[in-house]
Amino acid sequence: MQNVKGTYDYFGKEQALRKKVKDTLVTWFERYDFDEMDSTLLNEIELLASKYAGGDEILKEMYQLTDQGQRKLGLRYDLTIPFAKVIALNPGIDLPFRRYEIGKVFRDGPVKRGRLREFLQCDVDVVGIAGPEAEAELMQLAADVFRTLDIAVALRWNNRRFLGEVLAAVGVPDTEMLTVMLTLDKIEKIGAEGVRAELGTKGLDPAAAAAILDLMAMERPTLEQLTEKYKLGGSPGALEAATLQRLIRDIGLEASCRFDPFLSRGLSFYTGTVYEIFDASGTFTSSLGGGGRYDAIIGQLVGRDDIAYPTVGLSFGMESIMAMLEGRSIETRAAEAVVIPIGENVPEALRAADVLRKQGIRTRTEAGRKLKKALAAASAKGTPYAILIGEEEKCNNQVRLKAMNEKSEFVLTIEEAVAYMKERRPN
Repeated sequence: MQNVKGTYDYFGKEQALRKKVKDTLVTWFERYDFDEMDSTLLNEIELLASKYAGGDEILKEMYQLTDQGQRKLGLRYDLTIPFAKVIALNPGIDLPFRRYEIGKVFRDGPVKRGRLREFLQCDVDVVGIAGPEAEAELMQLAADVFRTLDIAVALRWNNRRFLGEVLAAVGVPDTEMLTVMLTLDKIEKIGAEGVRAELGTKGLDPAAAAAILDLMAMERPTLEQLTEKYKLGGSPGALEAATLQRLIRDIGLEASCRFDPFLSRGLSFYTGTVYEIFDASGTFTSSLGGGGRYDAIIGQLVGRDDIAYPTVGLSFGMESIMAMLEGRSIETRAAEAVVIPIGENVPEALRAADVLRKQGIRTRTEAGRKLKKALAAASAKGTPYAILIGEEEKCNNQVRLKAMNEKSEFVLTIEEAVAYMKERRPN
Protein backbone atom coordinates (compact mmCIF):
# COMPACT_ATOMS: atom_id res chain seq x y z
CA MET A 1 0.00 0.00 0.00
CA GLN A 2 1.34 3.43 -0.90
CA ASN A 3 0.24 6.96 -1.71
CA VAL A 4 -0.49 7.98 -5.27
CA LYS A 5 2.65 9.54 -6.75
CA GLY A 6 2.74 13.26 -6.08
CA THR A 7 0.39 13.10 -3.07
CA TYR A 8 1.27 13.20 0.63
CA ASP A 9 -0.24 12.93 4.08
CA TYR A 10 0.77 15.59 6.60
CA PHE A 11 0.90 15.21 10.37
CA GLY A 12 2.99 16.06 13.42
CA LYS A 13 5.60 18.82 13.11
CA GLU A 14 5.22 19.10 9.33
CA GLN A 15 1.50 19.73 9.66
CA ALA A 16 2.18 22.19 12.48
CA LEU A 17 4.48 24.13 10.14
CA ARG A 18 1.89 24.03 7.35
CA LYS A 19 -0.69 25.39 9.78
CA LYS A 20 1.68 28.18 10.77
CA VAL A 21 2.07 29.16 7.10
CA LYS A 22 -1.70 29.01 6.52
CA ASP A 23 -2.36 31.04 9.66
CA THR A 24 0.14 33.66 8.48
CA LEU A 25 -1.57 33.85 5.08
CA VAL A 26 -5.06 34.11 6.57
CA THR A 27 -3.91 36.81 9.02
CA TRP A 28 -2.57 38.95 6.19
CA PHE A 29 -5.46 38.19 3.80
CA GLU A 30 -7.96 39.36 6.38
CA ARG A 31 -5.81 42.33 7.40
CA TYR A 32 -6.10 43.43 3.77
CA ASP A 33 -9.90 42.92 4.04
CA PHE A 34 -10.30 39.89 1.79
CA ASP A 35 -13.29 37.63 2.60
CA GLU A 36 -13.03 33.84 2.63
CA MET A 37 -14.56 31.72 -0.14
CA ASP A 38 -14.92 27.94 -0.59
CA SER A 39 -15.49 26.96 -4.23
CA THR A 40 -16.29 23.55 -5.73
CA LEU A 41 -13.66 20.86 -6.35
CA LEU A 42 -15.75 19.29 -9.13
CA ASN A 43 -16.60 21.37 -12.18
CA GLU A 44 -18.02 20.76 -15.62
CA ILE A 45 -15.31 19.84 -18.09
CA GLU A 46 -16.70 22.44 -20.49
CA LEU A 47 -15.75 25.18 -18.03
CA LEU A 48 -12.32 23.84 -17.10
CA ALA A 49 -11.32 23.09 -20.70
CA SER A 50 -12.69 26.27 -22.24
CA LYS A 51 -10.28 28.37 -24.25
CA TYR A 52 -10.87 31.18 -21.77
CA ALA A 53 -9.58 29.00 -18.94
CA GLY A 54 -6.30 28.00 -20.55
CA GLY A 55 -7.53 25.67 -23.30
CA ASP A 56 -5.09 23.09 -24.64
CA GLU A 57 -2.34 24.24 -22.27
CA ILE A 58 -4.11 22.69 -19.28
CA LEU A 59 -5.99 19.76 -20.83
CA LYS A 60 -3.07 17.34 -20.62
CA GLU A 61 -2.73 17.90 -16.84
CA MET A 62 -6.43 17.93 -15.92
CA TYR A 63 -7.97 15.02 -14.00
CA GLN A 64 -11.14 14.12 -15.91
CA LEU A 65 -13.99 11.81 -14.92
CA THR A 66 -17.52 10.84 -15.84
CA ASP A 67 -20.28 10.62 -13.23
CA GLN A 68 -23.15 8.09 -13.15
CA GLY A 69 -25.25 10.45 -15.25
CA GLN A 70 -22.52 10.36 -17.94
CA ARG A 71 -21.69 14.03 -17.29
CA LYS A 72 -18.13 15.05 -18.16
CA LEU A 73 -16.46 16.53 -15.06
CA GLY A 74 -13.00 17.53 -13.93
CA LEU A 75 -11.15 18.29 -10.73
CA ARG A 76 -10.15 21.93 -10.44
CA TYR A 77 -6.51 22.57 -11.40
CA ASP A 78 -6.44 26.04 -9.87
CA LEU A 79 -8.68 28.37 -7.85
CA THR A 80 -8.95 31.12 -10.47
CA ILE A 81 -11.49 29.56 -12.83
CA PRO A 82 -13.84 28.44 -10.02
CA PHE A 83 -13.65 32.00 -8.64
CA ALA A 84 -14.48 33.46 -12.06
CA LYS A 85 -17.40 31.01 -12.27
CA VAL A 86 -18.77 32.22 -8.91
CA ILE A 87 -18.70 35.85 -10.08
CA ALA A 88 -20.28 34.91 -13.42
CA LEU A 89 -23.10 33.00 -11.69
CA ASN A 90 -23.79 35.79 -9.19
CA PRO A 91 -24.11 39.04 -11.14
CA GLY A 92 -25.57 40.81 -8.10
CA ILE A 93 -22.30 40.69 -6.13
CA ASP A 94 -21.23 44.17 -5.03
CA LEU A 95 -18.05 45.31 -6.73
CA PRO A 96 -15.25 45.62 -5.95
CA PHE A 97 -15.33 42.12 -4.48
CA ARG A 98 -12.29 40.79 -2.60
CA ARG A 99 -11.93 37.12 -1.75
CA TYR A 100 -9.33 34.66 -0.52
CA GLU A 101 -9.43 30.88 -0.75
CA ILE A 102 -7.13 28.15 0.51
CA GLY A 103 -7.91 24.75 -0.97
CA LYS A 104 -6.65 21.64 -2.76
CA VAL A 105 -6.15 21.59 -6.53
CA PHE A 106 -5.09 18.72 -8.78
CA ARG A 107 -2.76 18.44 -11.78
CA ASP A 108 -1.51 15.30 -13.48
CA GLY A 109 1.86 16.79 -14.28
CA PRO A 110 5.52 15.93 -13.65
CA VAL A 111 6.42 15.57 -9.97
CA LYS A 112 9.46 17.35 -8.53
CA ARG A 113 10.46 19.30 -5.44
CA GLY A 114 7.79 21.90 -4.80
CA ARG A 115 5.51 20.52 -7.56
CA LEU A 116 2.94 17.85 -6.69
CA ARG A 117 -0.21 16.36 -8.22
CA GLU A 118 -2.44 17.15 -5.24
CA PHE A 119 -1.47 20.42 -3.63
CA LEU A 120 -2.76 23.39 -1.74
CA GLN A 121 -3.26 26.77 -3.40
CA CYS A 122 -3.71 29.97 -1.46
CA ASP A 123 -5.29 32.70 -3.59
CA VAL A 124 -6.47 36.26 -3.25
CA ASP A 125 -8.41 38.01 -6.03
CA VAL A 126 -10.15 41.33 -6.41
CA VAL A 127 -12.71 42.02 -9.14
CA GLY A 128 -13.91 45.51 -9.97
CA ILE A 129 -10.71 47.61 -9.87
CA ALA A 130 -9.33 48.56 -13.28
CA GLY A 131 -6.30 50.57 -12.18
CA PRO A 132 -2.81 49.31 -11.26
CA GLU A 133 -3.39 50.13 -7.58
CA ALA A 134 -4.89 46.61 -7.32
CA GLU A 135 -1.66 45.02 -8.59
CA ALA A 136 0.46 47.25 -6.34
CA GLU A 137 -1.59 46.29 -3.29
CA LEU A 138 -1.18 42.57 -4.02
CA MET A 139 2.58 43.11 -4.33
CA GLN A 140 2.49 44.78 -0.91
CA LEU A 141 0.58 41.77 0.43
CA ALA A 142 3.19 39.37 -0.95
CA ALA A 143 5.99 41.41 0.65
CA ASP A 144 4.19 41.35 4.02
CA VAL A 145 3.57 37.59 3.91
CA PHE A 146 7.13 36.60 3.01
CA ARG A 147 8.64 39.06 5.48
CA THR A 148 6.54 37.45 8.22
CA LEU A 149 7.68 33.98 7.09
CA ASP A 150 11.30 35.22 7.06
CA ILE A 151 11.81 34.34 3.39
CA ALA A 152 13.69 36.84 1.24
CA VAL A 153 11.98 37.02 -2.15
CA ALA A 154 12.34 38.71 -5.52
CA LEU A 155 9.15 39.59 -7.38
CA ARG A 156 9.45 39.78 -11.16
CA TRP A 157 6.76 41.58 -13.07
CA ASN A 158 5.82 42.49 -16.62
CA ASN A 159 2.82 43.62 -18.65
CA ARG A 160 1.62 41.20 -21.33
CA ARG A 161 -0.04 44.00 -23.26
CA PHE A 162 3.29 45.83 -23.36
CA LEU A 163 5.14 42.66 -24.36
CA GLY A 164 2.62 42.17 -27.15
CA GLU A 165 3.29 45.74 -28.34
CA VAL A 166 7.04 45.05 -28.36
CA LEU A 167 6.57 41.85 -30.36
CA ALA A 168 4.20 43.56 -32.79
CA ALA A 169 6.80 46.30 -33.29
CA VAL A 170 9.40 43.74 -34.39
CA GLY A 171 6.99 42.05 -36.81
CA VAL A 172 5.47 39.11 -34.91
CA PRO A 173 1.97 38.51 -36.35
CA ASP A 174 -1.07 38.30 -34.06
CA THR A 175 -1.48 34.60 -34.88
CA GLU A 176 1.95 33.80 -33.39
CA MET A 177 1.90 36.32 -30.53
CA LEU A 178 0.86 33.97 -27.72
CA THR A 179 3.16 31.11 -28.70
CA VAL A 180 6.16 33.46 -28.94
CA MET A 181 5.32 34.92 -25.51
CA LEU A 182 5.18 31.45 -23.98
CA THR A 183 8.56 30.58 -25.52
CA LEU A 184 10.18 33.76 -24.17
CA ASP A 185 8.71 32.99 -20.75
CA LYS A 186 10.83 29.83 -20.66
CA ILE A 187 14.17 31.61 -21.07
CA GLU A 188 15.15 30.93 -17.42
CA LYS A 189 14.42 27.20 -17.85
CA ILE A 190 15.78 26.41 -21.32
CA GLY A 191 18.25 29.26 -21.81
CA ALA A 192 18.78 31.55 -24.77
CA GLU A 193 19.78 28.67 -27.08
CA GLY A 194 16.63 26.75 -26.21
CA VAL A 195 14.50 29.81 -26.95
CA ARG A 196 16.37 30.33 -30.23
CA ALA A 197 15.66 26.73 -31.24
CA GLU A 198 11.94 27.00 -30.37
CA LEU A 199 11.59 30.26 -32.26
CA GLY A 200 13.06 28.54 -35.30
CA THR A 201 10.09 26.15 -35.40
CA LYS A 202 7.44 28.88 -35.53
CA GLY A 203 7.86 30.00 -39.12
CA LEU A 204 8.51 33.62 -38.17
CA ASP A 205 9.72 36.17 -40.69
CA PRO A 206 13.55 36.10 -40.49
CA ALA A 207 13.66 39.82 -39.67
CA ALA A 208 11.19 39.33 -36.77
CA ALA A 209 13.15 36.36 -35.43
CA ALA A 210 16.40 38.34 -35.61
CA ALA A 211 14.77 41.27 -33.79
CA ILE A 212 13.61 38.96 -30.98
CA LEU A 213 17.13 37.57 -30.63
CA ASP A 214 18.42 41.15 -30.52
CA LEU A 215 15.94 41.86 -27.71
CA MET A 216 17.13 38.79 -25.82
CA ALA A 217 20.74 39.97 -26.14
CA MET A 218 19.99 43.16 -24.21
CA GLU A 219 21.21 42.89 -20.61
CA ARG A 220 18.24 43.39 -18.28
CA PRO A 221 16.54 46.04 -20.42
CA THR A 222 14.44 48.52 -18.49
CA LEU A 223 10.88 49.51 -19.27
CA GLU A 224 12.09 52.93 -20.36
CA GLN A 225 14.75 51.47 -22.70
CA LEU A 226 12.26 49.20 -24.43
CA THR A 227 9.65 51.94 -24.71
CA GLU A 228 12.20 54.18 -26.41
CA LYS A 229 13.79 51.47 -28.56
CA TYR A 230 10.48 50.33 -30.05
CA LYS A 231 8.87 53.79 -30.07
CA LEU A 232 5.99 52.78 -27.79
CA GLY A 233 5.60 56.01 -25.83
CA GLY A 234 1.89 56.56 -25.25
CA SER A 235 0.85 52.98 -26.11
CA PRO A 236 -1.71 51.41 -23.73
CA GLY A 237 0.64 48.71 -22.47
CA ALA A 238 3.55 51.10 -21.96
CA LEU A 239 1.32 53.54 -20.04
CA GLU A 240 -0.05 50.74 -17.81
CA ALA A 241 3.43 49.43 -17.06
CA ALA A 242 4.86 52.89 -16.39
CA THR A 243 2.03 53.74 -13.99
CA LEU A 244 2.58 50.53 -12.03
CA GLN A 245 6.32 51.08 -11.99
CA ARG A 246 5.82 54.51 -10.40
CA LEU A 247 3.50 53.00 -7.79
CA ILE A 248 6.06 50.30 -6.96
CA ARG A 249 8.70 52.99 -6.47
CA ASP A 250 6.43 55.26 -4.42
CA ILE A 251 5.42 52.53 -1.95
CA GLY A 252 8.99 51.39 -1.36
CA LEU A 253 8.95 48.04 -3.19
CA GLU A 254 11.41 48.86 -5.97
CA ALA A 255 14.27 46.92 -4.35
CA SER A 256 12.38 43.61 -4.37
CA CYS A 257 10.18 44.08 -7.50
CA ARG A 258 12.09 43.84 -10.78
CA PHE A 259 10.71 44.46 -14.27
CA ASP A 260 11.21 41.34 -16.42
CA PRO A 261 10.41 41.93 -20.12
CA PHE A 262 10.20 38.20 -20.94
CA LEU A 263 7.79 37.17 -18.18
CA SER A 264 4.30 36.23 -19.41
CA ARG A 265 3.32 33.21 -17.24
CA GLY A 266 1.96 30.04 -18.79
CA LEU A 267 -1.79 30.46 -18.91
CA SER A 268 -3.21 32.46 -21.79
CA PHE A 269 -5.93 34.34 -19.89
CA TYR A 270 -3.71 37.10 -18.49
CA THR A 271 -4.45 40.43 -20.16
CA GLY A 272 -2.08 42.94 -18.54
CA THR A 273 0.25 42.84 -15.54
CA VAL A 274 1.78 39.50 -14.59
CA TYR A 275 4.13 38.77 -11.71
CA GLU A 276 5.96 35.82 -10.20
CA ILE A 277 7.72 35.41 -6.86
CA PHE A 278 11.07 33.65 -6.41
CA ASP A 279 13.61 32.91 -3.71
CA ALA A 280 15.89 35.98 -3.68
CA SER A 281 19.02 33.85 -3.27
CA GLY A 282 18.24 31.81 -6.39
CA THR A 283 19.01 28.50 -4.68
CA PHE A 284 15.37 27.39 -4.86
CA THR A 285 14.27 27.70 -8.47
CA SER A 286 10.55 26.90 -8.33
CA SER A 287 8.08 29.77 -8.12
CA LEU A 288 6.81 30.67 -4.65
CA GLY A 289 3.74 32.41 -6.05
CA GLY A 290 2.43 34.46 -8.90
CA GLY A 291 -0.56 35.99 -10.60
CA GLY A 292 -1.69 38.91 -12.65
CA ARG A 293 -4.55 40.73 -14.32
CA TYR A 294 -7.23 38.79 -16.20
CA ASP A 295 -9.93 41.24 -17.25
CA ALA A 296 -11.64 39.10 -19.91
CA ILE A 297 -12.43 35.70 -18.35
CA ILE A 298 -15.59 36.49 -16.39
CA GLY A 299 -17.32 38.33 -19.21
CA GLN A 300 -16.39 35.56 -21.63
CA LEU A 301 -17.74 32.88 -19.29
CA VAL A 302 -21.16 34.57 -19.27
CA GLY A 303 -21.03 35.22 -23.00
CA ARG A 304 -20.77 39.00 -22.58
CA ASP A 305 -17.49 40.23 -23.99
CA ASP A 306 -18.94 43.73 -23.82
CA ILE A 307 -19.10 43.69 -19.99
CA ALA A 308 -15.87 44.56 -18.17
CA TYR A 309 -14.94 42.61 -15.05
CA PRO A 310 -11.46 43.96 -14.29
CA THR A 311 -9.81 41.34 -12.10
CA VAL A 312 -6.41 40.80 -10.50
CA GLY A 313 -5.20 37.78 -8.54
CA LEU A 314 -2.25 36.44 -6.59
CA SER A 315 -1.57 32.80 -5.70
CA PHE A 316 0.88 31.57 -3.05
CA GLY A 317 2.44 28.15 -3.65
CA MET A 318 2.15 26.29 -0.35
CA GLU A 319 4.28 23.33 -1.44
CA SER A 320 7.09 25.57 -2.69
CA ILE A 321 6.94 27.64 0.50
CA MET A 322 7.11 24.44 2.57
CA ALA A 323 10.12 23.28 0.56
CA MET A 324 11.80 26.61 1.35
CA LEU A 325 11.03 26.21 5.07
CA GLU A 326 12.29 22.61 5.14
CA GLY A 327 14.37 21.96 8.21
CA ARG A 328 13.10 24.90 10.22
CA SER A 329 12.22 23.92 13.76
CA ILE A 330 8.75 24.52 15.08
CA GLU A 331 7.26 23.64 18.42
CA THR A 332 4.09 21.58 18.30
CA ARG A 333 1.54 22.84 20.76
CA ALA A 334 1.25 20.59 23.80
CA ALA A 335 -1.92 20.05 25.79
CA GLU A 336 -2.09 22.40 28.76
CA ALA A 337 -3.61 19.67 30.91
CA VAL A 338 -4.18 15.94 30.86
CA VAL A 339 -7.02 14.39 32.88
CA ILE A 340 -6.31 10.87 34.14
CA PRO A 341 -9.03 8.71 35.70
CA ILE A 342 -7.86 6.29 38.39
CA GLY A 343 -9.90 3.12 38.51
CA GLU A 344 -13.42 3.28 37.06
CA ASN A 345 -13.76 7.08 37.10
CA VAL A 346 -13.82 7.70 33.35
CA PRO A 347 -17.15 9.63 33.40
CA GLU A 348 -15.78 12.00 36.07
CA ALA A 349 -12.61 12.49 34.00
CA LEU A 350 -14.61 13.34 30.87
CA ARG A 351 -16.77 15.81 32.81
CA ALA A 352 -13.68 17.48 34.29
CA ALA A 353 -12.07 17.70 30.83
CA ASP A 354 -15.26 19.31 29.52
CA VAL A 355 -15.05 22.04 32.20
CA LEU A 356 -11.40 22.75 31.30
CA ARG A 357 -12.07 22.95 27.56
CA LYS A 358 -14.98 25.32 28.05
CA GLN A 359 -12.59 27.57 29.96
CA GLY A 360 -10.25 27.66 26.95
CA ILE A 361 -7.72 25.14 28.28
CA ARG A 362 -6.37 22.65 25.73
CA THR A 363 -7.02 19.30 27.42
CA ARG A 364 -6.36 15.65 26.66
CA THR A 365 -7.83 12.67 28.51
CA GLU A 366 -5.74 9.61 29.24
CA ALA A 367 -7.58 6.37 30.02
CA GLY A 368 -6.52 2.75 29.81
CA ARG A 369 -2.85 3.38 30.61
CA LYS A 370 -1.11 2.86 33.91
CA LEU A 371 -0.77 6.06 35.95
CA LYS A 372 3.04 6.07 35.90
CA LYS A 373 3.17 5.71 32.10
CA ALA A 374 0.43 8.31 31.59
CA LEU A 375 2.33 10.86 33.70
CA ALA A 376 5.61 10.06 31.93
CA ALA A 377 3.96 10.57 28.54
CA ALA A 378 2.49 13.89 29.64
CA SER A 379 5.86 15.06 30.94
CA ALA A 380 7.61 14.02 27.69
CA LYS A 381 5.10 16.03 25.63
CA GLY A 382 5.59 19.12 27.79
CA THR A 383 2.11 19.09 29.33
CA PRO A 384 2.42 21.26 32.46
CA TYR A 385 -0.59 19.97 34.43
CA ALA A 386 -2.13 16.59 35.19
CA ILE A 387 -5.51 16.22 36.89
CA LEU A 388 -6.10 12.90 38.66
CA ILE A 389 -9.53 11.67 39.73
CA GLY A 390 -9.73 8.64 42.00
CA GLU A 391 -12.40 7.38 44.39
CA GLU A 392 -11.48 9.83 47.16
CA GLU A 393 -11.52 12.83 44.80
CA LYS A 394 -14.81 11.66 43.30
CA CYS A 395 -16.48 11.34 46.73
CA ASN A 396 -15.33 14.83 47.78
CA ASN A 397 -16.21 16.41 44.42
CA GLN A 398 -12.56 17.40 44.01
CA VAL A 399 -9.56 16.70 41.73
CA ARG A 400 -5.87 16.20 42.39
CA LEU A 401 -3.86 18.78 40.40
CA LYS A 402 -0.22 17.90 39.69
CA ALA A 403 1.91 20.87 38.55
CA MET A 404 4.48 18.87 36.57
CA ASN A 405 7.10 21.60 36.21
CA GLU A 406 6.85 22.67 39.85
CA LYS A 407 6.73 19.06 41.09
CA SER A 408 3.88 19.91 43.45
CA GLU A 409 0.28 18.81 43.81
CA PHE A 410 -2.94 20.09 45.35
CA VAL A 411 -6.42 18.77 46.07
CA LEU A 412 -8.89 21.34 44.71
CA THR A 413 -12.28 21.72 43.17
CA ILE A 414 -12.21 21.71 39.38
CA GLU A 415 -13.02 25.44 39.42
CA GLU A 416 -10.06 26.12 41.70
CA ALA A 417 -7.83 24.04 39.44
CA VAL A 418 -8.92 26.12 36.43
CA ALA A 419 -8.13 29.35 38.30
CA TYR A 420 -4.70 28.02 39.35
CA MET A 421 -3.73 27.13 35.78
CA LYS A 422 -4.96 30.40 34.31
CA GLU A 423 -3.13 32.51 36.91
CA ARG A 424 0.18 30.86 35.98
CA ARG A 425 -0.13 31.05 32.21
CA PRO A 426 2.84 32.82 30.59
CA ASN A 427 1.96 36.29 29.31
